[in-house]
Amino acid sequence: MTTDTLTDRYVDAAMRTVREDQRADLATELRGSIDDQIEARIAEGADPESAERAVLTNLGDPDLLAAGYTGRQLHLIGPRYYLDWWRLLKLLLWIVLPCAAFGVALGQVLSGATVGETIGSAVVAVLTAALHVTFWTTLVFVVLERTGHESMETGPWTPDRLPEPRQRGAGLGDMIASIAFLLIMAGVVLWDHFIGLVPTEPGLSFLDDGLWPWWITALFAVMALEAVLAIAVYGVGRWTVPLAVANGILNLLIAVPALWLLGTGRLLNPDFFPTIIEGSDGAEVQTIIAAIIGFAIVAVAIWDTTDAALKAARARRASAVLD
Repeated sequence: MTTDTLTDRYVDAAMRTVREDQRADLATELRGSIDDQIEARIAEGADPESAERAVLTNLGDPDLLAAGYTGRQLHLIGPRYYLDWWRLLKLLLWIVLPCAAFGVALGQVLSGATVGETIGSAVVAVLTAALHVTFWTTLVFVVLERTGHESMETGPWTPDRLPEPRQRGAGLGDMIASIAFLLIMAGVVLWDHFIGLVPTEPGLSFLDDGLWPWWITALFAVMALEAVLAIAVYGVGRWTVPLAVANGILNLLIAVPALWLLGTGRLLNPDFFPTIIEGSDGAEVQTIIAAIIGFAIVAVAIWDTTDAALKAARARRASAVLD
């Protein structure tokens, strides 16, 4: 009865993951290398058994050794594709997850679901979408790497691939754009009240007339503070943490009352859509538009607050580096 030696077992384990047409040559090469190292240790005074064990220990895991022989990858996504994978995954998550949350939440609201049911469904949708986006994006890159395709950015890296500098959001153009937007919005509110947005229905306002004068006056006051904030950011030359906090507070001062008024049916004119749309469809359209406006208010407030916070954080880090 023949007993396999440790070397026999090691070579057999290493060759299990090697292609059949390469196995015989690589097995002969590996066995010869092991025998040479064992003989060298024996010549130095080690006994055969200890020499064999020491050589195999130094060679390490046979699967890892075989991967080195054949060039087989032992990682899911290697360095050649990692940055492409990570950039694309982040972009897709930023796009898909908010869309999934908005779509599911809007559907739940229109179906008459409660707030808890709406939030729960949106959370489940976001988690499911994140799982699918991550899995399928990763799978695509695994296939690309295993089939030997070139990376998205072929060739060596050069300074031409450096991204454009991020806009600070504190320049003269940013200030003018912010103030112009506020003036346009104020003009739309005044036009809606005194003239109306529908040419065929003069005087029919989109916003509830009950908002005048106090709610609209408060809105204009907050908008004026937004203009002051834009001027302050331009004067300082960058976003700072206090300015970002002030921006978040102003967003809350607009979003929270607007959502409360929308939820209580006091933000939009209840006669607007029933007047311009005949039949029972007007009330249904009113409900849909109200839901969309509610989601838009939340999305804009979150985006604007987050954007200012990120700009302030970047400016703070850049200042710390320069100091």
